[in-house]
Amino acid sequence: MRVRPVAAILLRQVYLIRGSPVRSLPMFAWVAIDIVVWGFITRYLNSMSAGRFNYVPSLLGAVLLWDFFTRIMQGVSTAFLEDVWSRNFLNLFATPLTIAEYILGLVITSMATSAVGLVVMLVLATAVFGLSFLSLGGLLVPFLLVLFAFGIALGILASALVLRLGPASEWLVWPMPALLSPFVGVFYPLATLPPWMQGVGHLLPPSYVFEGMRAVLAGQPFSAANLALGAAIAVLDIMLAGYFFARVFGYALRTGLLARYSAESVA
Repeated sequence: MRVRPVAAILLRQVYLIRGSPVRSLPMFAWVAIDIVVWGFITRYLNSMSAGRFNYVPSLLGAVLLWDFFTRIMQGVSTAFLEDVWSRNFLNLFATPLTIAEYILGLVITSMATSAVGLVVMLVLATAVFGLSFLSLGGLLVPFLLVLFAFGIALGILASALVLRLGPASEWLVWPMPALLSPFVGVFYPLATLPPWMQGVGHLLPPSYVFEGMRAVLAGQPFSAANLALGAAIAVLDIMLAGYFFARVFGYALRTGLLARYSAESVA
């Protein structure tokens, strides 16, 4: 795998943001709004509980981690959609660019844009609402890594779906995190769910992160094996999503879909 083509994919996104500064707003605006809204909700809940329970680490912490996952997923898919909106695929793949290099470029782009959002969330949550992740200790790193890996997998899968079904199917991309959130127990334990939803939740890596986070914050035993299982599932998901994207791209080449890629040509 060559470095220069990967760097070129990242550089394209830099030029897009530099040429249109308004593109930088989504990197921090929506996450800031989420943190502010949920931060005041936690303050209200704390006032109602009269100090019996602190909702800031459990509720606001869950919002921060879930927003981080969402930004990772959307960082990949949005960078891909930039090429969809500009119909730039033919230009890209007329060069010796490989699928692996293209996807890696999207992943690095997502890392860069999501890092901005993560810093904004941490600053707001810590400075304004007193959220401290010190209670999680070193576990914060593996928690974020599992969410990062699954976010990358979901972003690649979403991009493959749009490539196969056409630009008109981009509406499938944006609600994906919301559709998954009931199954992964962002705000409640998986035991709250009916058995069939728990079964689905155990197939999704974020469920192991949020179950582990709640256990640590409650001072209960933490299962490193469960988090390792979640990490293994996330890595498997990345491989499966990459394979699916490669198969869809191969189909687009064989059928000529790549050359006539538009909202009217998805068959």
